Amino acid sequence: MRTRAVGATGPTTIRGPHQRSRGSLRPMEAESAPERLRSLPTWLLSQAALLGQHIGADALAALGAHRSHYAVLAALDEFGPASQAALGRRCGIDPSDMVALTAVLTADGLVERRPDEADRRRNLVTLTPAGRRRLAELGEAAAGAQDELLAPLSTVERTRLTAMLTRIVEHRA
Repeated sequence: MRTRAVGATGPTTIRGPHQRSRGSLRPMEAESAPERLRSLPTWLLSQAALLGQHIGADALAALGAHRSHYAVLAALDEFGPASQAALGRRCGIDPSDMVALTAVLTADGLVERRPDEADRRRNLVTLTPAGRRRLAELGEAAAGAQDELLAPLSTVERTRLTAMLTRIVEHRA
C-alpha cells in the first residue's frame, strides 16, 4: 500500500520502511512496539486491521480470489445489477482496476455485462448463478478468516466489538 502526500509540486507517492516489497503493510510486533503506541486505540485498530487483511487475503488467495472479487460479488448479490462505474464506487475500486476486474469475473463466468435498458451507452454488471455459488464459497472463507482473527474473543465480545466498530465507521461516514 502506498500513501499519497501533497507537496509543493503536487501528489507524491511515498514508500515507507513498514511496507513489504509487494507493497502491503505488515503489523508491528506488539511486544516490541513503544508503549505510547500500544496505548493508542488508533494504533490498536490499525494493527488489528492489518492482521485481518492478511488473514482474509490468505483465506481468499487459497481459493484463487482477492477481496475485490468478494466485494464485487457481494455488492451485486445485495444491491443487484449495477454499472461498472457505480459498482467500483460502491466497492472502493479504482475505475481502471474495475474494468480489469470485471473482465476477469466475466471470463470466469461469475458476472455478465449487458446493455442498460435505460441508458444504452453503459453496461450493467449482473451476478450469474456461478457467481452466487462462488460468493458462497468465498463467504465461507471470509467467515473462517473472521474466526481466526477473533479467536481470543467470546461470541458476546465479538458482537460488542462489531457494534462498536460499526458506530465508529458510521459516525465518520
